[in-house]
Amino acid sequence: MRAMIVAAGLGTRMRPLTELRPKPACPVRGLPLIAFQLELLAHHGVTEVVINSHHLPHALTAAAQRHCPAGMRVEFSHERELLNTGGGIRRAASFLRESDPCLILGGDMLLDADLTALRRRHAERGDAVTLLLRRDPREVDFGTIGVDADGRVRRIGSRFDLGGVRDAGVYVWANVVSARAFDTLPDREVFGHLDGWLAPRLRAGFRDIGAEVTEITDCTWEPVGTMAEYLQANLAPPRLSYIDVDTRARSAGTRFERELVIGAGATLGAGASLRRAVVWEDERVPEGLLASDGVFAGGTFHPCPDTGRTSENA
Repeated sequence: MRAMIVAAGLGTRMRPLTELRPKPACPVRGLPLIAFQLELLAHHGVTEVVINSHHLPHALTAAAQRHCPAGMRVEFSHERELLNTGGGIRRAASFLRESDPCLILGGDMLLDADLTALRRRHAERGDAVTLLLRRDPREVDFGTIGVDADGRVRRIGSRFDLGGVRDAGVYVWANVVSARAFDTLPDREVFGHLDGWLAPRLRAGFRDIGAEVTEITDCTWEPVGTMAEYLQANLAPPRLSYIDVDTRARSAGTRFERELVIGAGATLGAGASLRRAVVWEDERVPEGLLASDGVFAGGTFHPCPDTGRTSENA
């Protein structure tokens, strides 16, 4: 089975960290974020993955290759100019068509969901696309996708609405896609997959875009898109069924102290005291530095203010 991880964004809401590394290569509990997506896909039977890249592509390639699960093959689709989510998928469509269906995941989250069951329900319903949604108290911040009584998508955020919505959930950027869905990709380079591909398909009368609305207890989802979310993911990560993160990170040299993650090879100078902080690997924290609520990376301490989200997820 094949899959795609959409990972080519600029990560502007995580600057200045993403000026040092692309967001999927930034470490969470000592492992690059991309490692979590790869392990989740491997856990659900995926053996071939394409990852799109743009910003600092060599760092993303190195992180993915270093943490690629045994038995999985990873290839890359580099975008010299950003193609947006839909354009990135379109470029990889010939690869994805060879798996019917395939999986498409976002690259900036911690996710734990039963993708095998999602794929099974997708096949039973005969849909072209199945989106994974989650009942979530943060829906005011992220927006929702609405479905009708048959579980077919009818609304996307507040910008596309065909009516008839009976249920809704936050989109967690996980999709099962049948090969025929790629037939209606627009004939242009740059577009979003929700507004530029799925919404026009719905508007044209197709009734084969479905969604599964999961309970909060059945789907773990933590976005890692802002500085505040990044710090939270490091200091209070959700428990994931498919990977023992801390054991693997410790074996590679990461150290965990109370409210502190210290990357492999990193050192704290005499008198330095950090609280609620992350230190990237091989960093040298200077003597006497007192700081809290941030990340030491690139030789500098970067505060992580809780600024909230600046854009809708759906």
